[in-house]
Amino acid sequence: MAEAKKSVGSDKAEDILTKIENKSLKIESLIKQYKFIEAIKTALEGYPPQDERCKSANWIGVHKALMAIKDVEGMLRSLDPQFYDILMKYVYRGLSTGNRTTCDQCLKIHEKLTEKAGFGCILRSLADTVNTV
Repeated sequence: MAEAKKSVGSDKAEDILTKIENKSLKIESLIKQYKFIEAIKTALEGYPPQDERCKSANWIGVHKALMAIKDVEGMLRSLDPQFYDILMKYVYRGLSTGNRTTCDQCLKIHEKLTEKAGFGCILRSLADTVNTV
């Protein structure tokens, strides 16, 4: 019985990974078309997956979109406020990488996002332990 549950969970994770791969391809395509804002919107759609492999795969697509953003203020103006908290979660994930280029970009986004969304965005993203990225 335990093996059957593991298989079902594994199949679900594989399905999610396939969806994430398709989303990543769409993000790359949008970036190549200089549609950076659409790329970040696509990256942030849907709740973060709970499986660690899926989270890592999803982070790759989100990271590409974050790094492509040149006009942070413009991106935030066009981004629906419902995405602010999840964006902040990914900003913190980027800061945790320790990569200088990623951290520099994430700090720029953090500054502008905090100005736009307020300190509540920080608190909500840190307090939400269920939807981790």
